[in-house]
Amino acid sequence: MKNKYSSLVIFEDFKIRRHYEEKTETWYFSVIDIVAALIEQMDFQLARNYWKVLKNRLAKEGSEVVTNCNQLKLLAEDGKMRETDVANTETILRLIQSVPSKKAEPIKLWLARVGYERMQEMSDPEKALNRSREYWQKQGRSEKWIQQRMTGQETRNKLTDYWADSGVKKGDEFAILTNIIHKEWSDLSVKAHKNLKGLKTQNLRDHMSEEELIFTALAELSTRRIAETDEAKGLEENKIPAIKGGKIAKDARVALEEKIGKSIVTGENYLPKKKVAKKLI
Repeated sequence: MKNKYSSLVIFEDFKIRRHYEEKTETWYFSVIDIVAALIEQMDFQLARNYWKVLKNRLAKEGSEVVTNCNQLKLLAEDGKMRETDVANTETILRLIQSVPSKKAEPIKLWLARVGYERMQEMSDPEKALNRSREYWQKQGRSEKWIQQRMTGQETRNKLTDYWADSGVKKGDEFAILTNIIHKEWSDLSVKAHKNLKGLKTQNLRDHMSEEELIFTALAELSTRRIAETDEAKGLEENKIPAIKGGKIAKDARVALEEKIGKSIVTGENYLPKKKVAKKLI
């Protein structure tokens, strides 16, 4: 399966990794992500353990659900492409029957809608952009933040297009270069930045401040311009522009921090606030 149409979709607060197989016009969804949404478990490892136990039980029962699950490399929370169980819509619907959950019916309707929306987006990509904007608006993001997020994504796409055209492999090699750029400008690896913000499976950029988005975009724009000028090819040659591009953004970040007297890189996020139970006196 090609990863050309790999992406994320949102079911309530849960992100579901998916892949579209163009040849067969079939959606494949991450089973662990679907299970997490069903049992309303935000902790990836706990959802993974639940699926492991359920998979063993279903296998012993001779269920076709396990047999029909495939494995596909999808982007993991650590930024690397890792093998994970995936299944098509029909198999996911069968799986839903095996998980006691009040979310079963909403997910069935959601799956049907996702398929329809994908066909719309293929004929009109603007619909995908509008859907992302609507999601961020529902999450309370300002119009200024949304614009910066979308602009930053466009900058990111131009960089990854260059990498792909210059012989850098999608997946692990993309992740290596991304991490170099991020560590150069922010003094933190992608993983460390996510940990600082208390994120697990969430997309780091969706939880960046306006300033963090701007400096990320500056680092990636600078990296691409330098790589284009140097005509960098392959992973090793592209590491040099990644370091230089990140350094340009870092110098700008440090200069601003000296003026405002505080760090741009913070642990702030947009995660739902946890409700604190009131003590009964």
